Amino acid sequence: MNTWSVVFSKPRQEAVARTNLERQGFTAYLPMLKRSKRLRGRWVDVVEPLFPRYLFVALEFGVHDLSPIRSTLGVIDLVRFGLEPATVPQGVVESLMAAEDPAAACHLGRTEPFHKGDRVTIAAGPFAGIEAIFEESTGKGRVLLLLDLLGQANRVQVDKNLILYKPLPGQSS
Repeated sequence: MNTWSVVFSKPRQEAVARTNLERQGFTAYLPMLKRSKRLRGRWVDVVEPLFPRYLFVALEFGVHDLSPIRSTLGVIDLVRFGLEPATVPQGVVESLMAAEDPAAACHLGRTEPFHKGDRVTIAAGPFAGIEAIFEESTGKGRVLLLLDLLGQANRVQVDKNLILYKPLPGQSS
């Protein structure tokens, strides 16, 4: 019976490790996450590993030889507790596989980086440094914000790439 174990990969080499494990006849699974991320001042959709530097491999202990895994390109070693490889409880990997979006072949994070009511800071332009409340995306890369100007809440449209998330005190970003 196959048991899922965890493989620790070299930095940003998860896909290389998965490909090379599969070439050796192992069944490997690398859960991916699609989300919006700020890169070079712009919001872009990125697909990255759900668990950076970790992937899963199905092993049948006593049948599979585990020694080639450590020398696989992109792999550091199996995650171990003492001398024994760590195993994932039954159903966890299957649940991850079932939760993937079949069209994108990955898990979907927030498609929009902001939700209504999020506190944001305007990074550039005439309102640079001013805090605002996110209202909604208006399309074409623009967003509607509520700004407190002269004691009144005013709606302002700005480029989506000009705003930064500002967590409330005690929240993580």
